[in-house]
Amino acid sequence: QVQLVESGGGLVQAGDSLRLSCAASGLRFEVYAMGWFRQTPGKEREFVAGTSGAAKYYGDSVKDRFTIYRDDAKNMVFLQMNSLNPEDTALYYCAVDNMRHYTDYQSYIYWGQGTQVTVSS
Repeated sequence: QVQLVESGGGLVQAGDSLRLSCAASGLRFEVYAMGWFRQTPGKEREFVAGTSGAAKYYGDSVKDRFTIYRDDAKNMVFLQMNSLNPEDTALYYCAVDNMRHYTDYQSYIYWGQGTQVTVSS
């Protein structure tokens, strides 16, 4: 059974940094691309970042501020978020990308429960 567990969210002030973690189990982690999405109430799920390891992709709104990386030995993927602003407030999900389409949420087959990030102004 595949499980993805996110952690690291919280309440921070504008300009602060956070690092989100996602621990995966029940799959051959190293063969899959991984991604982060976020969602706020009433809005569609938004692509944040995706990686296969060597390749990394970012949503336009987070480029140059967020960094995705993974540790295949620990079956984990991380999202380092810098220069946070209130528009980054959302529930952040990590997910397993089966097709390596990265930005397309339909490419993802397993999802975590999410971790809340709230950025105050």
